[in-house]
Amino acid sequence: MSECIEKFFLYNNELKNKEQFKEAEFKHGKSIYEVIRIIDGKPLFLKLHLRRMKNSAKITNLRLWLNEKDIKNSILKLIKANEISVGNIKIIFNFYEKNTFLSYFLPYNYPSLEEYKVGVDTIFYHGERENPNAKVINYEFRTKVDSTIKEKNVFEAILVDSNGNITEGSKSNIFMIKGNTVVTAPLKNVLPGTTRKVVMDICSKIGLEVSEKEVSYKDVEKFDALFISGTSPKVLPIKKVENVKFDSSNNKVLLKIIKAYDKEVRDDIKNFDTD
Repeated sequence: MSECIEKFFLYNNELKNKEQFKEAEFKHGKSIYEVIRIIDGKPLFLKLHLRRMKNSAKITNLRLWLNEKDIKNSILKLIKANEISVGNIKIIFNFYEKNTFLSYFLPYNYPSLEEYKVGVDTIFYHGERENPNAKVINYEFRTKVDSTIKEKNVFEAILVDSNGNITEGSKSNIFMIKGNTVVTAPLKNVLPGTTRKVVMDICSKIGLEVSEKEVSYKDVEKFDALFISGTSPKVLPIKKVENVKFDSSNNKVLLKIIKAYDKEVRDDIKNFDTD
């Protein structure tokens, strides 16, 4: 199945039909990418995504040849061409024999209302990214983790590094709650997620302490609640990690975070400048 799901995609600045999409073309060389959620025809937290993309390029010693306005216009052009108001767009800078910029709608898996209400199941996966701070495509790692998630029939895999510490989700960030303190892995050990930053800013605004520290996967049961943050899941309660159960969806601190995050989303979309 093609990763490009809508009628048109952008190849550099040219609109092309879906039938011309070739995934193999950007499996060579290095690819820096972002996945951006589209709500009401507008890209959510676009400035934060583009800031992270710049950071990924800097870390990997690569140079983006489009500026923020160019990328923004490309995304809006793609949305208009496909007449899509809800979904996920992937933007890729591929560095190979000829540098290529791609943008397209890809399949997404948004949690159901029931999953937000009761939480989701997760597992531990002992493995870590080669360069956790940069959002670089790694097909081999992604395929292995996805296969395990499917085999275990869970929503997400929580990565555990070689020291036995919880780092992040395979395609998300992980937060843990103890009392009024929200705990997550140190930034140096994880992808600096866009939603992660929004969540941490929100916690500060509503008076919650945020602690970035290493936590052994063996100590997970000591926490009151856990949740996932990410472009597609937004802020999603975890009800089980392996065989350890949590009543995360009823945790008062987490409910405050979810409410504040949803407001942040509404405000960002409302204030998005299409010019």
